Amino acid sequence: MVNSYRIAWYNAVHLLLPGLNSMTVAIYPGTFDPITYGHMDIVKRAAGLFDQVIVAVAAYSGKQTLFSVPERVTLIQQALAGLSQVTVLAFDNLLVDFAKVQQASIIIRGLRAVSDLDYEFQLARMNQQLADGLETLFLMPAEQYAYLSSTLIREVARLHGDIDAFVHPAVASAMRTKFKE
Repeated sequence: MVNSYRIAWYNAVHLLLPGLNSMTVAIYPGTFDPITYGHMDIVKRAAGLFDQVIVAVAAYSGKQTLFSVPERVTLIQQALAGLSQVTVLAFDNLLVDFAKVQQASIIIRGLRAVSDLDYEFQLARMNQQLADGLETLFLMPAEQYAYLSSTLIREVARLHGDIDAFVHPAVASAMRTKFKE
């Protein structure tokens, strides 16, 4: 009885609110240099919330990156290979313009600690001003990944430390190759 009630309610809401019938596209932007298990955790949980998740790899971020954009896209695709509703695309323009082209209505942002909140709040407000109707959803990674950052992982790899617990095997292999050069 409870399940049939939920199904009937769901169908009624979707018939009354036609906007809910459309596919919900969310964008998870970042440099992902490299993608970590923390990033992957957020993507997997976002994939459970939205019809499509686009991992948007920033071509220009003002940061000097270890991997080129095509390398990052390939590594992310390998790391997220089992998620059919996840697409990996690069972008080099304003995120709000990229979101408009992709018909996305949600921006996913990860929060590791309270210290991230101020900057993320500013970004969310700016994006809201630039694109009315584009919402930001903050997700925290699972507790075991909350301390991970791409910067720390690059430093550990540069010093030939073990990064296997922090990144997908393809990413770890690529990083070891980079730091042998």
